[in-house]
Amino acid sequence: MADSPPVSEIPYTVRRSARARRVRVNVHAHTGVEVVLPARAPERAAAAAVSELRPWIERRLADVQEALARIAARAGTVPYLGMPLELVPQAGRTRVHRTGVRLLVPDGDPRPALERFYRRAARAEIALRLDCATALAGSAYSGLDIRAQRTRWASCSASGRMSFNWRLLLAPEYVLEYVVWHEVCHLEILDHSPRFWALLQRRWPSWREDREWLRRNGATLVL
Repeated sequence: MADSPPVSEIPYTVRRSARARRVRVNVHAHTGVEVVLPARAPERAAAAAVSELRPWIERRLADVQEALARIAARAGTVPYLGMPLELVPQAGRTRVHRTGVRLLVPDGDPRPALERFYRRAARAEIALRLDCATALAGSAYSGLDIRAQRTRWASCSASGRMSFNWRLLLAPEYVLEYVVWHEVCHLEILDHSPRFWALLQRRWPSWREDREWLRRNGATLVL
């Protein structure tokens, strides 16, 4: 009986993190499989994690390929809270400027300038929704940061400081509003206990569908 063909290896990169408490595997749209190791973990822990999680990694890689195909299909546009904006390259331009449904962008690779544009826009779009949601909830937050987190869409600290991923502006508006309400509920309940989910259910009843959209489509939220 012939031997079974060897299982092909999954390429991955390793990143050590002083903050990591356990081995974690991430699958990113553009950089592939990344294994995050705690500072003192042995190097072999990365290979073991990839081997153990192989079926999940292969499913995620298939999702990523589908996401990349959808990104390529944008054909000269980028999404902005559910609306496609046309990219219009202009020689000599260094800063993105929006005019209606058109974005005037630098000629060549516009992604660095686009990210700066989305970061600026995210602060205004998210602050507006946070102020509205906290006013309705009767709560208050202590500050707002716009970041490019690798594995989180948003977070709320014990002191009430909010942090949001600018890439949420690439999602439909209702998804951004779901994430805002998720974090506003954390101002009252920091954990994900049944009390938290019951509070979110009262304040944003469609949270399950919106969370599922983010889970399935999060890999497409890139420039």
